[in-house]
Amino acid sequence: MKPFEEPLAALVQSSLRGKGWRVFIDELVVQTRIGIHAHEHLAPQPVVIDASLAYRCEPSEEGSHAMIDYERYCNRVSEFLSTKPHTRLLETLAVEIALLSFDEWPALDALTLSLHKPKIREGTRRIGVELDWTRSDFDARRAGSFSR
Repeated sequence: MKPFEEPLAALVQSSLRGKGWRVFIDELVVQTRIGIHAHEHLAPQPVVIDASLAYRCEPSEEGSHAMIDYERYCNRVSEFLSTKPHTRLLETLAVEIALLSFDEWPALDALTLSLHKPKIREGTRRIGVELDWTRSDFDARRAGSFSR
């Protein structure tokens, strides 16, 4: 049997590894200016955010550069949303949060964001949007080659 060539061996080895670490945040409630309807322009309203943040770096007790600090992440997203101008669509808001996330956390490999406005429609528990991005999606968006 012929031994693996180096590139193939690296591919096989990388496919055997796990996906790494994932920080999850459930139901972060932030007041922000969002919506297309006239009454939604009058005052901030709550948006509920669920985030799943994947990274491969090894966490370290000595430094936080290689990990996702969930407290700092929640504070930064809350600050960003509470001070930004009105946004019409949840989809736009999700993209803005994703851009902020990849910009400020270099260790971030992949991100899933779910956003919804609570009690937005009678007879539903929640209605919202979800965005899944990898660092490649972020890089493509920044380069202007993101396919819609």
